[in-house]
Amino acid sequence: MLLRVKLTDDFYLGPGKADLLELIAETGSIGAAGKRMEMSYKRAWSLVQVMNAAFPAPLVETTRGGSGQGGAVVTPLGQKVLTHYRTMQRKTEAAIADDITALLVDMSGKK
Repeated sequence: MLLRVKLTDDFYLGPGKADLLELIAETGSIGAAGKRMEMSYKRAWSLVQVMNAAFPAPLVETTRGGSGQGGAVVTPLGQKVLTHYRTMQRKTEAAIADDITALLVDMSGKK
């Protein structure tokens, strides 16, 4: 289920940002998370910056360092935002399940 939530006129939270947060939490790296999503580091970093700017505190914090020394962590606020998004996803899927089934039946031409 692809759910894109418009929170303000210029900020959306959707599956890409949510997946990026999950992968940063898992890998401890913006670059590694982006790579797993088949996006450039620049694109992943840009999404992190957009998310961090949209909230009063960062969703992702980074540490600088040389090769192998830097990293990234999803903050407690980032985890909270991710949990809310995944909950909205599940609720949406449950609310529209019957309609999705009906549409699939209509697509197949079966009754």
